[in-house]
Amino acid sequence: MTQRIAVVTGANKGIGFEICRQLATQSVNVVLTARNRLRGERAAAALQSEGLNVIFRPLDVTDHDECEALANYMERTHGRCDILINNAGILIEKWAASVLDAKADTFRSTLETNFFGALWMAQALIPLMRQHRYGRIVNLSSGLGQLDAMGDGTPAYRVSKTALNALTCMLADATRTSGILVNSMCPGWVRTDMGGASAARSVKKGAETAIWLATLSATSSNDGPTGGFFRDRKRIPW
Repeated sequence: MTQRIAVVTGANKGIGFEICRQLATQSVNVVLTARNRLRGERAAAALQSEGLNVIFRPLDVTDHDECEALANYMERTHGRCDILINNAGILIEKWAASVLDAKADTFRSTLETNFFGALWMAQALIPLMRQHRYGRIVNLSSGLGQLDAMGDGTPAYRVSKTALNALTCMLADATRTSGILVNSMCPGWVRTDMGGASAARSVKKGAETAIWLATLSATSSNDGPTGGFFRDRKRIPW
């Protein structure tokens, strides 16, 4: 079987960086992407120093043309893309921010990265997956986006993750019977720049469910979970 190749967005640090490490440890070729070229190159070099097959490509997921260019690179250079991890995400409001005080620009900026970035990447890379009738797409979501437990606080972030979950369901339906599995996952409260030093989970633990979903062994979208939301490898409510 051809060795799998993955694209991970926003991967120069935190959970994205750890996802790259764990995928590469499982003999997946990894394309680590990030907006900042220097930080991305340093991140890839750090993983390469561990003997892992990771390369860097610059990517701003809010730029539709850059997403298309990355897809063209994948087709031209590798001939395929088997795994897409939509990890790139931002939180630009305070945790205590209320919807009653929310600014429209905060919603727009947050959605550009957290929702539209994932949409552009999926639209760009799914055609490559369809060519080989194999694909795994994992959207890094959050329990803060669950309608089942929706509340106030970080409203733009919450809305963006709810929208990302809806996108997951739509993409799963659009690719059904194509050998492509599309799922959302919540990493939990993880010690990253976003989660803070007091968070309960390590990045290693936060990445585990994404790795599980990215490497599901089902041979077709009829054989494995698709269109689901998971935490710790268990389905959770939307």
